[in-house]
Amino acid sequence: MIKILKYSFFDLARSRWSYVYFAFYLLLGFVLLFLNNSISKAVITLMNIIVVLSPMIGTIFGIMYHYSAREFTELLLAQPIRRRTIFLGQYLGIASSLSLSLVLGLGIPFLIYGVSQSAEFWNFALLLITGTFLTFIFVGLAINIALANENRIKGFSYAILTWLFLAVMYDGIFMILLMTFRDYPLDKFALISSMLNPIDLSRVLILLKLDIAALLGYTGAIFQKFFGSGLGTVLSFGALFIWTLVPALNLLRLANKKDF
Repeated sequence: MIKILKYSFFDLARSRWSYVYFAFYLLLGFVLLFLNNSISKAVITLMNIIVVLSPMIGTIFGIMYHYSAREFTELLLAQPIRRRTIFLGQYLGIASSLSLSLVLGLGIPFLIYGVSQSAEFWNFALLLITGTFLTFIFVGLAINIALANENRIKGFSYAILTWLFLAVMYDGIFMILLMTFRDYPLDKFALISSMLNPIDLSRVLILLKLDIAALLGYTGAIFQKFFGSGLGTVLSFGALFIWTLVPALNLLRLANKKDF
C-alpha cells in the first residue's frame, strides 16, 4: 500500500493544479497578513475560506483522479494485489498531497510572520487541522461517488451537488427549520444537525477555540453552553474523525464489491 500511496501522492504533486493550489494559499496567506497586520484577524478570515474551499478542491481532485487513473487502476487489479490496498493507497495519496499543499501554502507565510511565537499559534494550527480533516472527508466522499457511478458526467454531477448541499444548501434548510419551529426546544436538534455536516462542524470547532461570542451563532452557542470550550472541542474532533472514517470504510466496501 505504501508504494501505491507514494505513487498517487507524487503523481498528484507533479500536477500543475497542485502547484496552483499551493500558490493560491501561499499568496492568500501573505495578502491577508499584509492587509490585516494581525494573525487573529487573518485566522478568522481564513476560516471562512478554508471550510468552503478545502471540501470543494478535495471533491474535484478526488473524483477527477479516480476517473483519469481508471486504466492504471485496472492494470493494478490484474496484479496479485488486494483491492483494499490499491484503493486505500490511492485515497491516502490524493488526500495527503492536497493536505500538504494546504499546510505548506499557509504555513510558510505565517511562519515567516512569526506565528510560532504568537498567542494565536494553536488557533492557526487548529485551522490547518480542520482543513486537513475536510480534505480527507471530501476526497473520500468523491471516490465513493465515483465508484458508485460508471458514468463520469453523473459522477461529477453528484460530487458537486454533494459539496454544494453541505456547503450552501444545508445551512439554508437548517435556518428555515429553526425559524419554522422556533417555539419548540431546538437545542438537541441544532447540536445533532451541526454534527451531520462536517463543514458546519469545523466552523463551530474553530469558533469555539477562538471564543468569539459574536460569531458563534446558534449552534456554536449551544456547544458553548452545554459542553464548554474543552469538551465541545473533543466532541467536534470525535465527530470529524467519524466523518473521515466512515467514507474510507465504505470506499473499501464498494471497491471489494465492484466488478471492474
